[in-house]
Amino acid sequence: MSGRVQGKSIIITGAGSGMGRVFALGLAREGATVGVLDLRKGAAEEVCAELRDEGLTGIPLAADVSRRYQVIAAFDAFVEQTGRLDVLFNNAGFNEPMHLMDVTEENWHTIMDVNAMGTLIGIQEGARRMIPHRQGKIVNTSSIAGRQGYPSFAPYCASKFAVNALTQAAARALAEHDITCNAFAPGVVDTPLWTKLDQDLMDIGDAERPGQAMADFAAGILRGRVATGEDILGTALFLASADSDYLTGQVIMVDGGMVLV
Repeated sequence: MSGRVQGKSIIITGAGSGMGRVFALGLAREGATVGVLDLRKGAAEEVCAELRDEGLTGIPLAADVSRRYQVIAAFDAFVEQTGRLDVLFNNAGFNEPMHLMDVTEENWHTIMDVNAMGTLIGIQEGARRMIPHRQGKIVNTSSIAGRQGYPSFAPYCASKFAVNALTQAAARALAEHDITCNAFAPGVVDTPLWTKLDQDLMDIGDAERPGQAMADFAAGILRGRVATGEDILGTALFLASADSDYLTGQVIMVDGGMVLV
């Protein structure tokens, strides 16, 4: 353990599985006290149990990130135990693919509420707890879908374009408080989200067999394979640590070379 976030108090939303879980374990191993926030309290508790088994510190938190009162309660509970919030990862998100002409108002609002509104609420409530200390880092999870549109992911793409815009807006708004805001944009990552997405794309006729959708998307990856959560962890650690102190308002592509910008 090199301790690059030693002594930091960090909340990660959507940390009960996938990339969020990898981040929680990795940042705790680097010395952070981690708030493991998930919609499913049991999933957050399971990750914290893993941390305890390694002698590390995790605090389970439960909230729907699109419900401000739940986010406030979770953040307050964390700060009551740790005394401060140094870094926030707005990582929670989901996708429910539909062909463009089939997208419903419900599909649109559900995805936008979690991915975009949830990020806005996280930025606001995280910043409110950082401003008194005149320091902090906010890190948002974007996507390759925040750089280009996909016909079966229109609301998801819109939500991730919104994350990019919120990242820039927050960087400008919070600079006077010495708070930075950045994002990272993964491509195809082998997580439960993509496992479900693979099935969803078969259900709407975009794929014929299990694994086809992931393979089709992965065909354009210059690194020649899909990512694991561990492939993204180094970027997350960089954005949480002092190494990124001079960086703000940026969206870092971590997609193996799928989208070149």
